[in-house]
Amino acid sequence: MPPTPWPSTALFANYAEAWQRAQMGRMLINSAIVALGVAAGKIAISLLSAFAIVYFDFRGKHVVFWMIFVTLMLPVPVRIVSTYQVVSVLGWVNTYWGLTVPLMASATGTFLFRQFFRTIPDSLAEAAQLDGAGPLRFLWTILLPLSKANMAALFVILFVYGWNDYLWPLMITNTPDMRTAVIGIEILVPRTSQLPEWNIAMAAAMMVLLPPVAVIVAMQRWFVKGLIETEK
Repeated sequence: MPPTPWPSTALFANYAEAWQRAQMGRMLINSAIVALGVAAGKIAISLLSAFAIVYFDFRGKHVVFWMIFVTLMLPVPVRIVSTYQVVSVLGWVNTYWGLTVPLMASATGTFLFRQFFRTIPDSLAEAAQLDGAGPLRFLWTILLPLSKANMAALFVILFVYGWNDYLWPLMITNTPDMRTAVIGIEILVPRTSQLPEWNIAMAAAMMVLLPPVAVIVAMQRWFVKGLIETEK
């Protein structure tokens, strides 16, 4: 006391200790795989589901959309027991499949892309059909380039969500090699009467904080454009 605004001489020692004690290198890799897998999977599934709902005329498509939308009221903690049972039957416990696949479905992403696709003129789809473009060709060559800003904005949100998720990785993994970085912070805080070493825990927290901050800073322009562009 009083606190100083500059790091102490033990700064690098704290980071080295946190890195070694929590196996932070392996956990950061696991978190990156989970965050990237969840973000990419949710965007792909949301794009395809929104594309089908908007551009395909089938019976009950509005009912299907609202059934997807209602799942917003069923977050992972509500369905975690049944989800864990399914993952266990599939043999995905303590695997990257179990960490990512149950989190890939996204009603929010489907709603976002559906609203965006509805702003695209029907004449564009008709012109593509007259030129002989099939549904997937229309999606790949026309809709995807137009959806770059929306995809970037959704990617930032989903990456941060996947990186910060704590409850599901804690349940589905049972070895240190598969733990994520957020769980690594909790490992450094003792649950006994031993006094916590907050300097080590805060060093680990800073290492966990930097990757999502880097993603947000790198994609800030696309993130803002995807949320406020006038075409939406």
